[in-house]
Amino acid sequence: MAAEENPPVPGLAEPLAPGLLRVLAPNPSPMTFWGTNSYLLGRREIAVIDPGPDDPAHLEALLRALPAGARIRHIIVTHAHRDHSPLARPLAEATGAPVHAFGPATSGRSAVMAALADSGLSGGGEGVDRGFVPDEILADGAGLRTSEWELTALHTPGHMGNHICLAWGDALFSGDHVMGWASSLVSPPDGDLTDFMASCARLASRHWQRFYPGHGAPIADPAGRLAWLISHRHAREAEILAALADGALTATELAARIYRDTPAALLPAASRNVFAHLVDLTGKTRVAPVSELGFDGGFTLSAGS
Repeated sequence: MAAEENPPVPGLAEPLAPGLLRVLAPNPSPMTFWGTNSYLLGRREIAVIDPGPDDPAHLEALLRALPAGARIRHIIVTHAHRDHSPLARPLAEATGAPVHAFGPATSGRSAVMAALADSGLSGGGEGVDRGFVPDEILADGAGLRTSEWELTALHTPGHMGNHICLAWGDALFSGDHVMGWASSLVSPPDGDLTDFMASCARLASRHWQRFYPGHGAPIADPAGRLAWLISHRHAREAEILAALADGALTATELAARIYRDTPAALLPAASRNVFAHLVDLTGKTRVAPVSELGFDGGFTLSAGS
């Protein structure tokens, strides 16, 4: 799906479309691929989308990328993971631009995920920027516009409760919800697979020409990628149900059976993905916890599954 075979150079402003630059943050990892894509939209009135990790070198690179005479007017965060949001405040202090997002790090959580968080479940992802608070709330359907561009926020919880995508005409800044290099991590209590699938269906109901993701190359076939993501999750669900036919298993035990070719270092993340499916399947009454709903507990097939 990727339009590029080689990673971009961190810190270098690269044009992707008229009025759109990408500056790659220097934070490659198994979770972030090449690193975080920060986007600069506009020629004179600039929106910075996903400023990235708190890295002074990346802050300098974003300021250096500004066209002559341009000013940063808006800073937009798709979600409050530590590879996307921490640089928002230093960038705001350097430019005077407000920070926009759906809400603080825990906003947009479902009741099920809030209960899991209250029970003590945490971690399991890229790391949450727990102190993140935007200056201005960008609610579902809200827009930002200048004389040069217009963006509309689409609340797309799943990867994280406060995740938004940003529609720019028939293009979409898809954050970590849709990426071309990997499926999005869904790790409870911050990630919610039930919400993720609903958000995929919402995006699939519109025609898009191109997605600009939080990591990796632009996606030239958004409909095909969304169809793959949905199909991939359905296939994983079927694998989990088939494995549970042998008896009760935990998320960790299921991940070890299903992700046979996954490096050991990534199995904890895979286990969280499996747990996300188990929570979703519990809500559908396809599986049931052996005792209470929790990451370390066992799960069995429900009667009739």
